[in-house]
Amino acid sequence: MAALALIWGGSFPSNRLALAEVGVLTTVAFRVGIGALVMWGVVALRGIALPRGPRVWAAFMVMGLLNNALPFTLIVWGQTRIDSGLAAILNAATAILGVAVAAAVFRDERLGLRKGAGVFLGFTGVAVAIGIGALARFDPSSLGQLAVLGAALSYAFAGAFGRVTTRGMAPELAAAGMLTAAALVMVPAALLVEGPPPLDLAPATWGALFYLSVIATAGAFVLYYRVMQMAGAGNLSLVTLLVAPVAIVLGAVMFDEALPLRAYLGFALLAAGLIVIDGRVFRLRAALQKSRDPAAGQG
Repeated sequence: MAALALIWGGSFPSNRLALAEVGVLTTVAFRVGIGALVMWGVVALRGIALPRGPRVWAAFMVMGLLNNALPFTLIVWGQTRIDSGLAAILNAATAILGVAVAAAVFRDERLGLRKGAGVFLGFTGVAVAIGIGALARFDPSSLGQLAVLGAALSYAFAGAFGRVTTRGMAPELAAAGMLTAAALVMVPAALLVEGPPPLDLAPATWGALFYLSVIATAGAFVLYYRVMQMAGAGNLSLVTLLVAPVAIVLGAVMFDEALPLRAYLGFALLAAGLIVIDGRVFRLRAALQKSRDPAAGQG
């Protein structure tokens, strides 16, 4: 989980580096296009059979839009207007929104009192991080923040859709399929809107594009599913708490970013919301109390 947090935390400053020389759509097209090629290599090496039938490929297209093309584009565009650290903080709302969307869609994931309180804390954290005044003015900064929040919402819907459509599918195949679908959308869009990318890019720009596509996309997906198998989906959702501090530190070191106090307060509320939703801290507290008082619960 720490390695995954470091990788994804590094994607935010990498986006900013890439944007120095290439456009938003081109940055995303590189990420999903090269990432798809790497993932198909993983599928081939592991001998995973390809799916047959139009419904599977249609599901890949929806997942590619919801989980890659749309959120990647919104985050990168948002980073043209806000700092990397703030983008990572708002992206941490993915887990909160995921719980809310799942509660609205699935009967077995309804909001109880604890989860409801966690979602409330999370949304309060988002509002504090953005700033009510910025929302009221609708300045370019607030639009950038709303774009990143829109990406988090897209991830939440992707999680609900993926639960239904990719059940029982090899995770490497699911990642390869959705990245390919995203590339089929983003590569033509980038060429049409921004034209062919220049080849005389600075080494730092090429390094950022390589990092985004090979490490933060293909490599992260492989590691993501490995962690899920080892620790479970509940533990994995907490990785968003680790991503934001990494991005904040890297943004401060690489670009001298200085976030306002409200951003840190908002992140603290977001973190509290995720911890309440997770619930393990309360179970641990109850277990500790029971161990101190062996007679507790007897009667």
